Amino acid sequence: MNGKATTTRSRLDRGRGALGPALELVHTGRAPTRAVLTAELGVTRATAGAVAAELEALGLIRVDSRPAAAAGSQGRPSHRLLVAEDGPVALAAQVHADGFRAALVGLGGRIVATAPGCVTVDEDPAQVLAAVVDAGAALLAAGGRRCVGAGLAVPSAVAEPEGTALNPLHLAWPAGAPVRDIFAALVRQAGIDGPAFTGNDVNLAALAEHRHGAGRGARDLLCVATGHRGVGGALVLDGRLHTGSSGLALEVGHLTVNPAGRPCYCGSRGCLDVEADPLAFLTAAGREPGPEVSLLQQCRDLLRTEADDPGVRAATAELIDRLGLGLAGLVNILNPDRIILGGLHGELLAADPERLRAVVADRSLWGRSGSMPIVGCALDHNSLAGAAELAWQPVLDDPLAALGHLVG
Repeated sequence: MNGKATTTRSRLDRGRGALGPALELVHTGRAPTRAVLTAELGVTRATAGAVAAELEALGLIRVDSRPAAAAGSQGRPSHRLLVAEDGPVALAAQVHADGFRAALVGLGGRIVATAPGCVTVDEDPAQVLAAVVDAGAALLAAGGRRCVGAGLAVPSAVAEPEGTALNPLHLAWPAGAPVRDIFAALVRQAGIDGPAFTGNDVNLAALAEHRHGAGRGARDLLCVATGHRGVGGALVLDGRLHTGSSGLALEVGHLTVNPAGRPCYCGSRGCLDVEADPLAFLTAAGREPGPEVSLLQQCRDLLRTEADDPGVRAATAELIDRLGLGLAGLVNILNPDRIILGGLHGELLAADPERLRAVVADRSLWGRSGSMPIVGCALDHNSLAGAAELAWQPVLDDPLAALGHLVG
């Protein structure tokens, strides 16, 4: 083999090893141009160009080789790197107490299509998941897109490696339901390509927010959220979701924040799960929950249209104090560099940010420095986007192995 051929083969081998890291950089928006990609990967310009060309050939990204120069800039602008708008998608699904939703999600966390959500959840997980997969399969058939896999978000701790939902308390599903096996079997029966995954909804929301939303740039990110019933938490450490030794880390809903408070489903009293969720807010505000819209939407409507009502003001202050107490305990243990709040908790933060930050600072050692941002989640349907991240991960790890057989 001559020297030129050897150099070409060596460059190709290096480039293939960089495909996954390069795709993740484009996927998360950290490499908008080929120049940035070259610097981030620590490779030559020629190797970065070969990597970008390979990802484009796989249908994952688009290389704009003739971008317009910015006003006042000098020199030739670097090639822009964009996710392919017509590229593959992941099937994402979320089940919660108020129903379920299916969606197709492309690279970059883009929600390409969604199916109308169902408002009733059967006590048999197989019945619910069959409807979820049917909705997803219909989206795929209508869109004609390649599918890399499927991800499911559920409001329960999901034990690893079994993939069982240990405590789906608000769904009336049996404890220990084998949701991953059920979901994977239904995905295969529907003829949907790629592997199937299942995870806790708040874990997946945190993953999506870290890659595409309010958590971008954080090293140690704490997420606490309540969207329908109960409270969940998640932690991203050094860019990776921390799920503990068996998938059960950060069950923050069962922190006691009011020892004399409401009975909790876990058998204790005064847990964050029942002291700071939408039902708790409506109860504290003296409102009877109605069946017309979700509990979360009822809370949002109160906060936006009746914020000056004495009962709503008192409920807002009460839940902020409970939430702040729970966050302070987590800050003392975890010392995150950012906290993001989702669902009703994001609404409470927006309603009175000074009060919440003061409670966290007063009750925590590390919160007193004032250097730890507390912000609301930025993504709509972040649990859906996070479920898609599970399906995209094998592609991010090794694009050729995951998709090479589909090219051509």
